[in-house]
Amino acid sequence: MPVRPTDGHVYFRDSSLHTCRDSAIPMTSLDGQELIRYARQIRLPEIGIDGQTRLRQASVLIVGAGGLGSPAALYLAAAGVGRIGIADGDRVDATNLQRQILYSSKDVGVAKTDVAIDRLSSLNPTVRIEAFSQRVTSGNALELVESFDVVIDGTDNFPTRYLLSDACVLAGRPLIYGSVDRFAGQASVFVAEGAPCYRCLFPNPPEPGSVQNCAEAGVLGVLPGLIGTVQATEALKLLLGVGETLAGRLLMVDALRMDFRSIAVERDPECPACGRGEITELADYEAFCDPSRATTRATTDELDVDPRALARELSSGRAPVLIDVREPYEWSIGRLPSARLVPLNTLPSALGSIDLDADIVVYCHHGMRSEAAAQFLRRAGARHVRNLVGGIDRWSTDVDGSVDRY
Repeated sequence: MPVRPTDGHVYFRDSSLHTCRDSAIPMTSLDGQELIRYARQIRLPEIGIDGQTRLRQASVLIVGAGGLGSPAALYLAAAGVGRIGIADGDRVDATNLQRQILYSSKDVGVAKTDVAIDRLSSLNPTVRIEAFSQRVTSGNALELVESFDVVIDGTDNFPTRYLLSDACVLAGRPLIYGSVDRFAGQASVFVAEGAPCYRCLFPNPPEPGSVQNCAEAGVLGVLPGLIGTVQATEALKLLLGVGETLAGRLLMVDALRMDFRSIAVERDPECPACGRGEITELADYEAFCDPSRATTRATTDELDVDPRALARELSSGRAPVLIDVREPYEWSIGRLPSARLVPLNTLPSALGSIDLDADIVVYCHHGMRSEAAAQFLRRAGARHVRNLVGGIDRWSTDVDGSVDRY
């Protein structure tokens, strides 16, 4: 819980929130070293000493210290934003290193927030870094958002995006949105200057499983750096009160064509959050984004199999036909015993060689591509086809740790 003492700082009693490198320099002035550090920025007439002092007094919360949050955090710390919050409950994984530039190989297995504190404080010791090492949920989001001036959404899932948007509407804080997919990215500023909120642009989440995350679809490593830097730029403009932000516009980036364009996004007067104001408290966003989580559906259970249950079937002698719908390079990293590789895009052409009367289990990396494959096989007449919940990644954590994760 935040405590606001008379010195104007914000401290936290929650042990999961770490504050370090709290500068002893008064927030109302810049010392000689700061004047040297920020000289190129202060020289800009739109910023000057007054603007740099304003940044010194400002705060930004970054939710998600991944591909988007990494460059945003680095540039905001370098620019001299006085207080930066990092909210992320994950640990550094080897697959992060291709795009998450806060981390290095020696950080694998370490909590992202711990690395962020050290790296950002090393970059700029005058900046105070506060790290929240647990998931942002409906129970803590509003209090956390209210403690900062601007919020950057660096997440990669729809429940948290809706959660942050609603929390920012309730708290009256601008939200800087960013997302990436393969070679394409988006950015916008929500809940600021009469701008719409995330719900105005996306009133309803996509159907569960219809949109792949970076682990499934892949992403060009530099693209999150590009979008995250855009987010940092928008944060600085908001804090300084200069320029024209992306409020009311959606920036779309096509990295393959190196094409940048923006479209107008209007505020929806019927929006339940920023329009009609029907949303007055935060709720269960997992259920909102995937209604099947809120109810028990026997049919879904019958169409899925978890890794431990599949392992028991394989060891009992009544093994199903295993179809791996990943790509060949993923197959070379690790696979289930006796599985057959049929990449998802080749499944229609391979249909004639699949026994549709057999007991079939399809799997991929995390279970999204395989769910699409299972639906295709059912439409093609497969009598009994199931999807491996969590894919080979969960197989590795729950059943066989010798299968490499990626």
